[in-house]
Order: sequence, then structure tokens, then C-alpha cells
Amino acid sequence: MKKRRTDGAPFSIGDKENAYADLYQRIKPVQADAAEEIRMEKRVKRELVYRGSILDIYKDHMVFDNGHEEDWDFVAHRQGAAAVVAVDDDGKLLMVRQWRNALDREALELPAGARDFPEEDMAVCAARELEEETGFKPGKLTRLLSLRTTVAFCNERVDVFLAEDLTQGQTRFDPAEDIRLERYALSELLPLIFEGTIQDGKTVAGVLAYASWKERKKNHE
Repeated sequence: MKKRRTDGAPFSIGDKENAYADLYQRIKPVQADAAEEIRMEKRVKRELVYRGSILDIYKDHMVFDNGHEEDWDFVAHRQGAAAVVAVDDDGKLLMVRQWRNALDREALELPAGARDFPEEDMAVCAARELEEETGFKPGKLTRLLSLRTTVAFCNERVDVFLAEDLTQGQTRFDPAEDIRLERYALSELLPLIFEGTIQDGKTVAGVLAYASWKERKKNHE
């Protein structure tokens, strides 16, 4: 059942956008003031604990305004990554299923991968990873959003792109990769997100961003 406004009419996407815009205008000054008030810590030392292939782990020594001191973990992702919402001619999204050691199980995800070097263009990275993992090349790439996956202790950045006008390419798996390509309608993926089957952050953000993009496009046609 659709929620209704106080005048009895059902809410539309436009109503919600207007409501959010009004709320943002009201809370924006509060957010600015809060940003000034909550910065109570200062990093006085950063010590490298471990250097991995793409991650560096540091111990940061923090000093607070009240005199308290403690050590915080910080994980630096040296390269950043790109993920791709790839839509085929039937409107289905190309998804990859692979084993994730950190979860000790398989995960259903958007095609994605790290940049080859820190200065690599994110769109170039996205096109390469899409072809390597799915065997398809994008004819058109549109950036949907940029996100930081774990802001409490890691600076990893992932840019998510929409890929359209796909053409056949060639998969190129790493020796340790075992990736299976699957295709899903957007209507099939959304329940998997909300029931907790899909939990990968970049995939959740990318699929929901695509759903929003698709809705806006429909409303402007």
C-alpha cells in the first residue's frame, strides 16, 4: 500500500525528493556546526605495522582534547577500485559469484577490481575489470557514484560505473580466481539486498544507485 500525504494523495518520487531537499536545508547548518564541535582528536604519530600487496596497516597514536590517549588501527588502500553495473540488451545485470576468503563463503557481487596503479583513470579500470571478469566490453560508461567502503578505519575508495552497449570481449581470470557469470533482473536483485543475501557494500550501493538512476530516467522521459 502506498503511503499517503496529509491531503490524501499518494506519495510520488517527486514528493519524496522535495521532502528530502527541505529536510537537507533545515539540517545543513546543524551539520556544519557539528563538524566544528566533534573534532576532538589529533593524530600525533603513524607507525607502519604491515605492508601488503595493496593494503598498508598502520598504528595511529591519537591524543584527545580531554588528555586521553589511545592507539587506533588504520588501513590504507593504496590503489582504489572500480565496480560496474553492466546492463545487457535484455536489461539484465551481469553479476559475478566468487569465493570470498574473508567471509568464508561465496558472494554475489558486481564485477570489480583494483586499479593497476594509483593514478589509473577509474573508468579505464572499470572497463578492464568488466571484460576480465565477464568477457564483455562497455560501449558506454557512466559514473553512478563514488563511495568509501569503511570510513571508521580504512580509506578505500570505490567508483561505481554504469556500463551499457555491451559487446563480446575475452575473460582474463587471475590464477587464483574462480568466477561464475550470472544475470539478474533488477527486480530480482533488490529483494536479495533487503533480505541480506547480498551484503557486499559496493554491490548494494551500486545496485541501489542504478535503481535510482533508472527511476529518474523514466520520470524525465
